[in-house]
Amino acid sequence: MSFTGIPTAALDFYEDLEADNSKAFWTAHKHVYDAQVKAPLEALAAALEPEFGTPKYFRPYRDVRFSKDKTPYKTHQGIWFSETRMYLHISAAGLFVAGGYWDTDSAQVDRLRRAVADDVAGAALERTLSSVRRAKFELGGEQITRVPSGYPKEHPRAEFLRYKSLTAHRELGCPEWLPTKRAQTEIAKAWRKVVPLVTWLDTHVGGHS
Repeated sequence: MSFTGIPTAALDFYEDLEADNSKAFWTAHKHVYDAQVKAPLEALAAALEPEFGTPKYFRPYRDVRFSKDKTPYKTHQGIWFSETRMYLHISAAGLFVAGGYWDTDSAQVDRLRRAVADDVAGAALERTLSSVRRAKFELGGEQITRVPSGYPKEHPRAEFLRYKSLTAHRELGCPEWLPTKRAQTEIAKAWRKVVPLVTWLDTHVGGHS
C-alpha cells in the first residue's frame, strides 16, 4: 500500500477513544483503527524507511500492570526509527514529531554532562539547539532540579547540565496537508531540522554501554 496521507478520521478515532477507552468501544471500532490509523501509518513508515531506517510500530495496548490508570488502550499511535532516533505519533491533537535520546543509562548521562561542560562540544551544542529552536522545536528530556555535583552552579550551560536525556519535539497538529501525500515530505523536512542534535548526541553520548 502506497502512502496517500493520514486521514482526519484517525484523529476522530482517538477523540472518540479518549471519551470511551473501553474494550467494548475498541472491539466495535477496531475496523476503524485498522483502516484509518494502522494502514496509513504503516504505509507512511515504509515510505520514510529509506531515509530514516527501520521503523518500530508500537502496540496500541497499554501495559497497566504497574499503573494506577487502568485504561487499556493508548490514546496515540507511535512509530520509532531507532537508527536515526526519530519518532512520530498521531492522536486526537494531530501529528507530533520528535527526535533525540529518550532512554539513557548512567554512563550516557555522564558522557552527556561532560560534553555539555566541554568548551568546544558544549559550544557546538548551544549552536545546534539555537538552530533547533529557530525551527520551532521545543526541548525535552528528563531533568534534575539542580546542577549536578562536580559542576559549578554558575556554569554558562547550567541549564543543559541538568538534562539526563535530551530531545526536541514539535506539535504539528492537523495542517491542511496531513491527509495528503505531502505529509511524508513535511515530516521528513521537520526531522531533518533535528538531525544536527542527533548527530551531536551520537558523537558525544553514543549508545548504551
